[in-house]
Amino acid sequence: MGTLWFGGPIYTMEREDVVVDAVFTEEHQIVAIGTYEYLYHTYFNQIDEAINLNGKTMLPGFVDSHLHIIWHGEKLLRLDLSQMQSAEEVLEALFNRATNLSEGEWLVGEGWNENHWDEPLIIHKTALDEIVPHNPVMLSRVCRHAILANSKAIELAGIDTVNKTANPKGGVIERDDDEETTGYFLDTAQELIKQAMPTVSQAYLEQVISIAIDDLLSKGLVGGHSEDLNYFGGFDKTFGAFKHVLDGKEKIFKAHLLVHHEVMEDMIHAGLGYLKGPRYAELGAVKIFSDGALGGRTAWLSTDYADDIGNRGFAIHSIPELEELVARARVYQLPVAVHAIGDQAVLEIASILSKYPLATNARDRIIHGQILNKQAFELLKELPAVVDIQPTFVASDFPWVIDRLGQKRLDLAYAWKSMLQHGIHCAGGSDAPIEKVDPLLGIQAAVIRKSSFDGKTYLPKEALTIFEAVQLYTTGSAYVINQENSRGLITEGYHADFTILEKDIFQVNPNEIHEIDVAMTVIDGKIVYDKNLSSI
Repeated sequence: MGTLWFGGPIYTMEREDVVVDAVFTEEHQIVAIGTYEYLYHTYFNQIDEAINLNGKTMLPGFVDSHLHIIWHGEKLLRLDLSQMQSAEEVLEALFNRATNLSEGEWLVGEGWNENHWDEPLIIHKTALDEIVPHNPVMLSRVCRHAILANSKAIELAGIDTVNKTANPKGGVIERDDDEETTGYFLDTAQELIKQAMPTVSQAYLEQVISIAIDDLLSKGLVGGHSEDLNYFGGFDKTFGAFKHVLDGKEKIFKAHLLVHHEVMEDMIHAGLGYLKGPRYAELGAVKIFSDGALGGRTAWLSTDYADDIGNRGFAIHSIPELEELVARARVYQLPVAVHAIGDQAVLEIASILSKYPLATNARDRIIHGQILNKQAFELLKELPAVVDIQPTFVASDFPWVIDRLGQKRLDLAYAWKSMLQHGIHCAGGSDAPIEKVDPLLGIQAAVIRKSSFDGKTYLPKEALTIFEAVQLYTTGSAYVINQENSRGLITEGYHADFTILEKDIFQVNPNEIHEIDVAMTVIDGKIVYDKNLSSI
């Protein structure tokens, strides 16, 4: 027995402006699409529920192609610093939270961004010490490529404060002119502090996953490609938490879990591999970091930062090491998903992928790909790899990123339209909790490319149509995981995954896309979020 959906525009996303009247679903699948009259009479004896959309708009279910589900859940639980407008606001928030800390408890904050502040200075550990002298403090920058720590946290981490603890490979412990630590730790140096934090419990992991999933469903997301499996007690523990929460009964969400290269062998030893695992917690490509982020000037560029001469960022791994990581994945015929923001990082990764093609039809992805040069762009055109973009970066990075890069490098920066026009496949995600997880914000950013700081439009030649932007979160996110023949469209034989909006996204003013409410989220034919019922 099945369900007939009707009463509003239903965009199949097969081609632009293809709209049908009704959809009939049974169990997990779409059985047929067509007119209401045809489906009603054809499947009359099989219809046990008819759902009238009452003018609402149905789309294939949105999937976020790059986020961190556990970190997103933690951000919802922890002290959120992402909207703070000054260092003083951050310190005041710490003071207010510190009054409720128990002895030895860590004060953990998320999302500070000095580029939002009138004076973009990095907070020194002495300022943290004045507010919280006896409890350890760890504050993650919005990009999650840097943290701030107070003296108590540095002490617990066993770091010598005066130039005795060396920078780890791929990271920086910032020091002042007297070689004293400032409390600012970049990229892999963050792990020196994080390893001193208490180990999280299985119950905690399950709690934050559950909180995150509820929020994702409310945003119209039916699935997400997440990278979490190397940070919370290892592969078995974290994968087990996902499987326990996403049991297909109490909670339904299609998590596609990237596997950090440091736990790849754990996956293999468990007898698992690409696209293996339960229906709602399948495993994905091998995740590798090649560089840092633009905010902290650690993204790997081919020439100096315009506002920091002599600094080109840095590689997390040497080129031979990157090549070895890809080669190791290829031993098991696994695709890779490589974080690469700077143009030199993209170029090196594209070159390595060209050298080590996959023998299977699985697809590699380059995550972010924000800054390209001509050589990297030409290589990407020849690769069967997908660029995993985050459209809201253009809203949060401009105009400050112009100071980082200079005008000349903007020719191939955030170049989404150029990629699509040259046959480079793209998928769309948020990188939550770095950015807000709402896919409607991402779609709007891809279309209008307007800065959230000054309201100006940047690089308009790279703007996408609404159809192209919606494709990023539907057909694009399905294509990157080799599921374009079963997900991402509303057509016969595909998964019955739908995002139902209160308004027609193709008819509203593009500046108002983010104001559209999600009415329902449907996964495998089951309503898992209903705005009128809050949650199911």
